[in-house]
Amino acid sequence: MCGIRAWLTRGAILILASCWWTSAGTAEVVRVDVQRREAFADGHVFGRSGSYEKIAGRIHLEVDPDAACNDRIVDLKRAPRNRRGKVEFWTDFFLLAPADPARGNRRLFYDVNNRGNKLALGLLQDQGGNDPTTRADAGNGFLMRQGYAILWCGWNGDARPGNGRLVMGLPVAQQNGRPITGKVYTEVCVDAPAPAAPLCPGDSDPYPTVDLDDPDARLTMRPTRADKPVEVSRDGWAFARCEDGRVTPDPKSLWVKEGLRPGWLYELVYTAKDPRVTGLGLAAVRDVVSFFRHAKGDQPDAPNPLAGAVDRAYGFGVSQSGRFLQHFVYEGFNADVQGRAVFDAVLAHVPGAGRGSFNHRFAQTTRYGSQHEERLFPCDLFPFTSTPQTDPIAGGEGDTLRVARRRGPVPKTMIVQTSTEYWCRGASLLHTDVLGQRDVAPAEDVRIYFLAGAQHGVSRNADRGIHQYSLNTLDHAPVLRALVVAMDDWAGQGISPPPSRYPKIADGTLVDMVTYRKTFPRIPGVQAPAECYAPLRLDFGPRWASEGIVDNAPPEAGPAFVTLVPAVDADGNATAGIRLPDVAVPLGTFTGWNLRGAACGGEGMLARFFGAWFPLPLSIEDQRQGADPRAAILERYPSREVYLTRFAESALALARERFLLDEDVVRLLETATGRPDFEP
Repeated sequence: MCGIRAWLTRGAILILASCWWTSAGTAEVVRVDVQRREAFADGHVFGRSGSYEKIAGRIHLEVDPDAACNDRIVDLKRAPRNRRGKVEFWTDFFLLAPADPARGNRRLFYDVNNRGNKLALGLLQDQGGNDPTTRADAGNGFLMRQGYAILWCGWNGDARPGNGRLVMGLPVAQQNGRPITGKVYTEVCVDAPAPAAPLCPGDSDPYPTVDLDDPDARLTMRPTRADKPVEVSRDGWAFARCEDGRVTPDPKSLWVKEGLRPGWLYELVYTAKDPRVTGLGLAAVRDVVSFFRHAKGDQPDAPNPLAGAVDRAYGFGVSQSGRFLQHFVYEGFNADVQGRAVFDAVLAHVPGAGRGSFNHRFAQTTRYGSQHEERLFPCDLFPFTSTPQTDPIAGGEGDTLRVARRRGPVPKTMIVQTSTEYWCRGASLLHTDVLGQRDVAPAEDVRIYFLAGAQHGVSRNADRGIHQYSLNTLDHAPVLRALVVAMDDWAGQGISPPPSRYPKIADGTLVDMVTYRKTFPRIPGVQAPAECYAPLRLDFGPRWASEGIVDNAPPEAGPAFVTLVPAVDADGNATAGIRLPDVAVPLGTFTGWNLRGAACGGEGMLARFFGAWFPLPLSIEDQRQGADPRAAILERYPSREVYLTRFAESALALARERFLLDEDVVRLLETATGRPDFEP
């Protein structure tokens, strides 16, 4: 008997005391401490895949700072070394795998955590959580029914522990054994009045100031980036937090005497210390995935629970995690230390145009640019396209796959964007030139898909208080499930996935803001955005490109890249891309944009994550009374049967094109059938 079940039986005693495995020559994994090992989902049988098991713990790694495969990791040679001359670090891991490997599909599905949080099960299976354990946590069981072994590990060293988040331990860079200090730029923006806030959001661990009374630290404030900043006097703020009304010194928090105003941008430049070697997060993913994929299991003290059970590995990432996958490939980490492929294919969901603050000194991984906030962080940087491009304004040429192709295997890549990414994350730059004048086709092994009308996340929150209009609730998870199947067919059987589907300049489905505002219907009470997010050309100083060190804090901002947005029809719904039945056979208008509400400041600016929903008038009389230019529901669909027929035709067409699975066609039809009758 072999595989996980046999291994667990042989190691029953070790379960009680945890265990450690020493890896001899298998990637860069040194030891694996198993802290939990148990049946998943109460032993539920997921079809042909059978039952699953959960294994969680901590993996200890080390890397050679002088090896060519690690030469792009910023400050790695400044990290402390052990007696073998290696740099040590560790990461949490979490694995769900078939109890009987022979019943699995021999694929490893790696979900890049988002700020320590597991997202794949929540999005692909409509459930999840940070400690999936029960049958309810498995949701619809999509990945299990497919037979995947599902893996998570830490990669962002600034994620704080707690709430089941995956964290990792990174070394701190030093200069000749002495602490490294440097100027750091940070931005604080709150959505409600507050006396204080951490120097970095998103459950991240900020870099501390070297001096609570630092006289050179400078704080400015402004309502929007277009406004002139106003300096806050040094006695009007402090490095401090506020607890129960008491102000307590804190090197990682900002307190403002008059209070932080909602929506205002507070920009602080201060001297920080002890930069983590953040780029080791890239190496952690490379080496952990490589271990579970390739390590042998015949060494008594180095068993791999997936030994001999993995033929292919896929990477999946949502939002920040999608940007991480783009950065991972961009830096050439898809080749492991022996030059083998880490991922055969990756699916980056809603990453926007860029990469991230994932591999430089004093990196803040949680940051990302938007129209209103965090525009001066190194997230959306040239080059953007997977085929060669030039920047005629700032100079330079390149593409996102150049290093990856030189270093080894390049994964087949799917990039999936919603309407929100075109409005709030510059997604058009992935397939246009930087002037927004012509289309740029993706590389042959890259597909780009646009989910028309969808928003960044599938929101189940009726009101978070920061958006002006009703939330967009278009569920686009069914398309992602179909694309996972298509990705597997592509990587495993060479079956080409559906062709890229995204808006283009050439056919008029990708337009500038002037055109959009002219064509978006004048829905009563609705104000269309004045502009979309356009990343700035940023100059971080002379050592940025060669050493990953920021000398200009904040960076010098140059002209913005030109971004475009999807064109819309008379209803205000996007015309290009993958149009789900709720968009193709509409009962309302789905947008990828929403506006910040007055209470949270920045009024009129784009809300970062949110799209909007504007229902159609029901009857012709309602349409006329409301002066709504969009045709009424009963004018479009004289009966419920007409609506359901058209809805079904749309769903079946997407299934034929491999953008929906049969099981999701059924689910969508059930949802449509359950909607109230159309009554004037």
